Amino acid sequence: MDRTPPPPSGRFGYHETLIYATYYAPRGRLRLYMLGGELARRYLYPTDLLIGIIGAEGSGKSTLIRGLFPGLELTNDDDGVNLRPTPIYSFEPEDYFAPHTFHIDVRYELAFKQKYEIAEAISKVVSHGRRVIVEHFDLIYEALGYNAQIIFGIGEEVIVSRPSVFGPVPNRIKDVVDRTIKYRLMAHSAEDLTSYVLARDYHYTPPVLHSDVKHGFVISFPEKPTIPIQELEERVKELIQQDIPISIAGEDRIRFGTDEIYCTGIRTHVKSTGQIENFRLLKNYKYDPIRREYLLVGIVGRKEIVGFEEINELLETD
Repeated sequence: MDRTPPPPSGRFGYHETLIYATYYAPRGRLRLYMLGGELARRYLYPTDLLIGIIGAEGSGKSTLIRGLFPGLELTNDDDGVNLRPTPIYSFEPEDYFAPHTFHIDVRYELAFKQKYEIAEAISKVVSHGRRVIVEHFDLIYEALGYNAQIIFGIGEEVIVSRPSVFGPVPNRIKDVVDRTIKYRLMAHSAEDLTSYVLARDYHYTPPVLHSDVKHGFVISFPEKPTIPIQELEERVKELIQQDIPISIAGEDRIRFGTDEIYCTGIRTHVKSTGQIENFRLLKNYKYDPIRREYLLVGIVGRKEIVGFEEINELLETD
């Protein structure tokens, strides 16, 4: 089969100059929906027919896709609960009522199809001007023979890239998001654990919408708290040292041992508190004069060079 690459996404001879952009990948479902909507407005063109999504299980790929493409029916998600026949294989260009946007999860489809079958189905749809969102795009890139017009990779950050002939190739993006996802899982678990201690010991319930920093989290207060930061840090560390299991307790709830708390990112966690590495809180509340808020900042892990310059082949070739 002739696998014709998609047409260029630019208009009137315009060449896209975006190499990549990065955003903190928020942990809660609502925040990830909001980010997906913002990315769609900023970066998606109506002429984008082949869209790659890259990330590990539990990174939030399905949630990001729903934010990018509201109302899109996913053929499968990492929970394995949204299972339906994949309509891309039955696509016929003569069918006037055929969908104009398809979703396919390559990792899931590889349990039933050969790579060449998946690649042919994608190329057939794209060559007839239909859009395909390809989850786990890195698994089909070589068999497909050409790159996506735009790629979204999700780890600790969301990477947005418009590849050129010089890269980045999907596997380079995959390497980066796989190496950074552990910080997002640790930071989210530490964030919820800190919120749990704030509610249990200080009778303070943080707002639903928190924010993010590199390898960490931010909890805001409308007034300067009287909570001793060093004491709070020690209490959180006690729970980390106990290596308490973290598990899903139902819709929008997780369980720390026997206690349950509200959480809208129930899959974005480490398996137990003992997997949170090098947790610490900044010893002073940071004041935001614009928002008039006091910020409690938590950090996990250690400084590690995982630069986004790594994703572009051209920078490592002479």
